[in-house]
Amino acid sequence: MRDVHQICPRFHAAIELIGARWTGAILVALMEGQNRYALIKAAVPGLSDTMLAERLRTLETEDIVERRVIASSPVQVEYYLTAKGRDLEQVVKTVEAWSHKWIALPA
Repeated sequence: MRDVHQICPRFHAAIELIGARWTGAILVALMEGQNRYALIKAAVPGLSDTMLAERLRTLETEDIVERRVIASSPVQVEYYLTAKGRDLEQVVKTVEAWSHKWIALPA
């Protein structure tokens, strides 16, 4: 019988965070320079306003995304990856490369 090795709690928390539905796509949009709410939403087909707002709040709480309010008329809000968020770029690119090799395009 093999010994059971528990999954690292940090790893599990990280996978749950970045693996939440829509989060990866939002991160990719931010990595590609889409920083306004409407541009992020347009970059991710099927993403609702409610879900985008929820995911952005979570990413902001986790210090992955920074929300910046632009003093203009009307007021504008932009989102940027923090250093912690930018550190995910290689992870996201690796998953993207894996997906191109192993995941079929939806019909």
